[in-house]
Amino acid sequence: MIELGVNIDHVATIRQARRTYEPDPVWAAVEAHLAGADGITVHLREDRRHIQDADVRRLKETTQIKLNLEMAATDEMVGIACGLKPEMAMLVPEGRHEVTTEGGLDIVGQEARLKDVIARLADAGITTSVFIDAELPQIEAAARIGARVCEIHTGPYAHAFHDQGRDAEAPAVLAELDKIRIAGRAIRQLGMRFNAGHALNYYNVQPVARLAGIRELHIGHAIVSRAVFTGLREAVREMKALMVAAAEHPEAE
Repeated sequence: MIELGVNIDHVATIRQARRTYEPDPVWAAVEAHLAGADGITVHLREDRRHIQDADVRRLKETTQIKLNLEMAATDEMVGIACGLKPEMAMLVPEGRHEVTTEGGLDIVGQEARLKDVIARLADAGITTSVFIDAELPQIEAAARIGARVCEIHTGPYAHAFHDQGRDAEAPAVLAELDKIRIAGRAIRQLGMRFNAGHALNYYNVQPVARLAGIRELHIGHAIVSRAVFTGLREAVREMKALMVAAAEHPEAE
């Protein structure tokens, strides 16, 4: 069964706009759980622009579904993760001036350092994931450093989908989807779990959810955006229903 990890960062973004106590990301996590989410994702950024340290601690104490901690591969973040012990830690690139994560992690260019980071996380009993572009050299490097999960960056696919007028059969869209498909096959052949995420929404999610062997999709901004109008519980239900409907008729291997 395909799983949905709901990213609640932007609930905290709304709160931090006023530096107040509401809306509470932990409450959002509970609402997502009640709606059928299989996990909660948060990105504890070095600049603490949305999620705060106290949020992560409370989420770990409160949530009864998987907690996926997105993090930069820094000593500070590794220390936090090893102390907190989320079910999964996902290494992502991070820039202070970016609005959101702009691309996949370059594992090839820093294998030795990332291998050490993943070993430290694994020693703490944490499943390790890497957020990478759909590129074979990066996938092979992920296997070499000991990553157990690869999350493929779906941003290029999502942007092509939007730029092509939400035409799922446009050549540019199909080309980007094929890159994800090929990457997923390579990930699984190397014994890792195939996840995906970034910029997925209610219009573009099903072709990705239909890919053979995909395990989890991590989606945040689209769900929080819809929740403004429908409420978070309904927004999560709608997304999960779309994913499950697509996954019930997966592509052939």
